[in-house]
Amino acid sequence: MARPRIPRRIDFNPESTYFKPAGIPLRSLEEIIISFEEAEAIKLKDVIGLEQNDAAKKMGVSQPTFYRILLIARKKIADAIINGKAIRIEKIK
Repeated sequence: MARPRIPRRIDFNPESTYFKPAGIPLRSLEEIIISFEEAEAIKLKDVIGLEQNDAAKKMGVSQPTFYRILLIARKKIADAIINGKAIRIEKIK
């Protein structure tokens, strides 16, 4: 049996939740989904510039867990940019 997931503290409520390459119709694009927790990790580390330990504490997770969330988010964003995919930010249940 899997261990229950610890709730993360997320202070992220984006006004825009969808990004796509300009000039390409949405129906012809593949989509990458970024969770709110992944977006929060990107915001804390890359936008605000917090150290990983501080950002992890702010989210209520361990530093290794924060690092894994950040790594996944960066990989998804890089894939979308390099391969011309749309990015959707949504709350994962």
